[in-house]
Amino acid sequence: IEWACVQALEPYMKEGQRSVGTDIDVSHCAATPLGHTLRAQVELVAIDGRKLLFEVECFDGKEVIGEGMHERCIIDVEKFMSKVQKKRA
Repeated sequence: IEWACVQALEPYMKEGQRSVGTDIDVSHCAATPLGHTLRAQVELVAIDGRKLLFEVECFDGKEVIGEGMHERCIIDVEKFMSKVQKKRA
């Protein structure tokens, strides 16, 4: 789910920007046997400043196996890493 959202956003990210997952709320609807290929379908449904909200569904080729919401936040990588480094010190 997160990777599908990252890929959907990639063409719109400016130089030095990335997105980080901040919340995920997905209901597990059905089991999937080992070895099945899964597909995530995501749709950006809301933008609030740097916060992005996606409606998400996951499929296993037979049925929906999960559905819910995923929130991401756009970050400046340099600022983000600076804060992480300060925390380490």
